[in-house]
Amino acid sequence: MVVAIVCIAEKMASSSSYNSPCAACKLLRRKCMPGCIFAPYFPPEEPQKFVNVHKIFGASNVTKLLNELLPHQREDAVNSLAYEAEARVRDPVYGCVGAITFLQRQVQRLQKELDAANADLIRYACNDIPTGLPQVTGASTVQPPLTPRNRLAEFNRRVGSEGGGFYQLPGALPYSFPWNDASSGDMNDGGGEGGM
Repeated sequence: MVVAIVCIAEKMASSSSYNSPCAACKLLRRKCMPGCIFAPYFPPEEPQKFVNVHKIFGASNVTKLLNELLPHQREDAVNSLAYEAEARVRDPVYGCVGAITFLQRQVQRLQKELDAANADLIRYACNDIPTGLPQVTGASTVQPPLTPRNRLAEFNRRVGSEGGGFYQLPGALPYSFPWNDASSGDMNDGGGEGGM
């Protein structure tokens, strides 16, 4: 007896969910046919999804769009339409472009903060490196101070060749600075004015 009641209840639940029209047909007040193009993408539990899409794009335009697409592309298209429609309802002027612009600005701001934090890390780590080599007691010669290149080598030696886990430019720079070039004593060598 209990099993029969459970089976009847399940049949009623499944038949009521099967017979309930999709959100599109319900809003458009038409009968939802078994081959309805809207049914897989606008379930009756999400009526606002179709309300927004219909308000922004129109049901006939959405029907045309879905009929032109391959079946495996339709779900992505409906999700994109629903996202754009919801964004347009919230912000009628900019729509999802406003959200994208906001997120791009946030990424730029966070990148600047990250760059500043990395610069602080490098500055604090470099300030910890001595400016000259340690003096040997009893030695009469003074050791020369570290050059910028030697300071970087000393820094890498202390924190490891990986850079201590903070951001560094990958590889060498595509150009060299004149003060790093030890091959010539003349910084203007090979370029500039005069000489002909």
